[in-house]
Amino acid sequence: MPPSVPSPRRVAHILRTSLFAQVACALVLGIIVGKLWPDTAAELQPLGDGFTRLIKTIISPLVFCVVVVGIAKAGDLKAFGRIGLKALLWFEVASTAALFIGLVAANVVQPGSGMNVDPSTLDTSAVDAKTGGGSLPSTTEFVLNALPTSFIGAFAENELLQVLILACLVGAALLHLGHSKVPQVLPAIEQAQEIIFAVVGFIMRLAPIAVFGAMAVLIGQYGLGVIETYAKLIILCYAAAALFIALLGVALKAVTGLSLWKFVRYIREEILLALGTASTESVMPRVMQKLRRAGARDDAVGLVLPTGYSFNLDGASLYLSIGTLFIAQAVGVDLSLGQQITVILVLMLTSKGMAGIPGSAFLALSATASSLGAIPAGAVALLLGVDRIMDSMRVVTNLLGNCVAVFAVSRWEGALDADRAKKVLDGEIVFVEEGEAEDPEAPVQEPRPAKVDVPAQAAEADARAEAAEVDVPAQAAEADVPEQAAEADAPAPSAKESAAEVS
Repeated sequence: MPPSVPSPRRVAHILRTSLFAQVACALVLGIIVGKLWPDTAAELQPLGDGFTRLIKTIISPLVFCVVVVGIAKAGDLKAFGRIGLKALLWFEVASTAALFIGLVAANVVQPGSGMNVDPSTLDTSAVDAKTGGGSLPSTTEFVLNALPTSFIGAFAENELLQVLILACLVGAALLHLGHSKVPQVLPAIEQAQEIIFAVVGFIMRLAPIAVFGAMAVLIGQYGLGVIETYAKLIILCYAAAALFIALLGVALKAVTGLSLWKFVRYIREEILLALGTASTESVMPRVMQKLRRAGARDDAVGLVLPTGYSFNLDGASLYLSIGTLFIAQAVGVDLSLGQQITVILVLMLTSKGMAGIPGSAFLALSATASSLGAIPAGAVALLLGVDRIMDSMRVVTNLLGNCVAVFAVSRWEGALDADRAKKVLDGEIVFVEEGEAEDPEAPVQEPRPAKVDVPAQAAEADARAEAAEVDVPAQAAEADVPEQAAEADAPAPSAKESAAEVS
């Protein structure tokens, strides 16, 4: 067998130990099953849904613990507020850039031109079924919904923004009271955090099964033919996403000196899992863990990443801007420059309230079409067949956009250990599951060589020899001076005790 070809034992070892290899194999198997047995594939939906449910159960308590611990350890609530403001500023710039890139790309390529679709022939009931008859919240509703009405309810309903606010309040209360008044609270939260990360490790072992089920359902339901029908639109969206990610890499290098490519390699398992399940929530706990291990401080990770899941949907922004122009071109509507600027302004608002709402992309597109008054709202149904294919582009772009935001804001605020980050991304420090080893901020210590033990043993022997020498004069003093026996007894045990301490 040529040396370049891995042996069966080596392959088996990789499959047994590498999550990336397991998820990649599951992805390929899911595509094969979905293509060959589409009816059977439809019954595999619970595999992906079950995994997502398990992950969602721990997201809220994890975010709460990380944020509270981050605030308490940072010891500066003002710094935490600065991190939040800088994160929001970064989010707005990044999402606006994504919208602009999408509009430029759609104007240049014009993916919907020549389709000449009659909107009256489209079945809009499918859009209603997709969105569940819901609507995007207004700005006032969005702000009010971010405020918790119940401490327990915020966790039960998995409302991340509400959990963030509660965590900030608890962290601020710990700083106000001080560790002396509530000495047991912070250690208890830290211990709960370790337990949650251990649970994440257990659940992640099911990731290949979830990817297999989700991918089989996708291919079985939509088939590969939809790629041919919407090839131009799909290629444009993925190319625009690649351009945006490249710009993210430039920004990351300029701000932090870190390589985005190395970071992608560092979280390749999470990216593949997000691709397979079409969900960034499924990888959020593990990504938080990896960002902390890569030198980002707890308070920055705990605030920036969860907030980005609601405010920094760069992939969705790209898709919405391209999708809006696509449906306009498909129905023969030529949008003016002023109308396209309106598209950007509307999407800047509507894209912020999309997270966690069923069919949110179609709701945002419908709201944008209605605001323009030139595009029939029913034309949104044109994207029904391709929307699920776009999920992969959206989740990867959203994920990388938020991770870059964590590094950039952390560096901006002085909450990033850049040297550690470079070592981690270069592979000098190997990622270890939280709860199994070191503190994330502790430096990696190399194992001591065995020869160090020899001097230690020699020192121990010398100490014993010294103890023996000390005992002899003590006994001689007892024999020669009987009247001072009581005084001679005292130094002898004292010498032995000190010798024991030295050893």
